[in-house]
Parts: sequence; C-alpha cells; structure tokens
Amino acid sequence: MRKVDLCLSSEGAEVILATSSDEKHPPENIIDGNPETFWTTTGMFPQEFIICFHKHVRIERLIIRSYFVRTLRIEKSTSQESGDFEQLIERELVHTEGQLQNEEIVVRDGSATHLRFIIKSAFDHFASVHSISAEGIAVSKIS
Repeated sequence: MRKVDLCLSSEGAEVILATSSDEKHPPENIIDGNPETFWTTTGMFPQEFIICFHKHVRIERLIIRSYFVRTLRIEKSTSQESGDFEQLIERELVHTEGQLQNEEIVVRDGSATHLRFIIKSAFDHFASVHSISAEGIAVSKIS
C-alpha cells in the first residue's frame, strides 16, 4: 500500500466544522494542497476545526504549517460520526517571526476517521493554519 497525504481534499478529506470563517480565507484552504492559501481564526480562543476522512485511515505522521499558534491540541475519533474524540497530542509551538511554524508529529495509534484540531491559544489576536498533512494509508471505507 502506498502512503499518501490523507488530509488533501483530492484524497476525499473534508473540513466538516470550523469555529470561524473568513470568506477570503475559508477552512477548506487547509486541505486544498495550495501553499499560498490558508484558514484564519477570528480572534477569540479556543478555535477548532474537524477534518473528516470519509474512511478509516492509519496516520503515521502529521505536519502542521501555521502562523501564531501557541497551544495546539489534536484529537482523533474512530466513529462514523464526528464524536467520541480522544486526545492524541497537546503541544506548545514555538513562535517563528516572519515564517511559518512547521510542526511535525509522529503519531502512535493513528487509526482515525476524524481529526479535531483545537487552537487553545495564540501569540497574537489571530492565528492561521496553512496546511495539515497526514502521511499514512487508507485502511477501509466507512460502512
């Protein structure tokens, strides 16, 4: 089985919830594969978004490209509906002035149908997520 970026809309991923939306920077930008686009928060924290894979996947590595994110929690669900989340990781990110944060996370027990990303705090009033990459394999369709 070949490993793919499971978080691309071209692979069937979908952002099914986001707590904020700016028409110029919608949440779908996170998974569009375009490095020039991004999703931006609207100022209050926490902010969150949920990515649905529409299949069972096994994630081995996550790469989050963001700006001004301070505290990030990632949760996963293996249920058909987006519920029953359990914490995968919570991490303090390093502020990188003038360049994107590039956070790489090796995932243990990365079986999931949904991922929830919660930005608990930021280094500024706004934060942006430019892309989420999930390296792994699709295991099966959701029945």
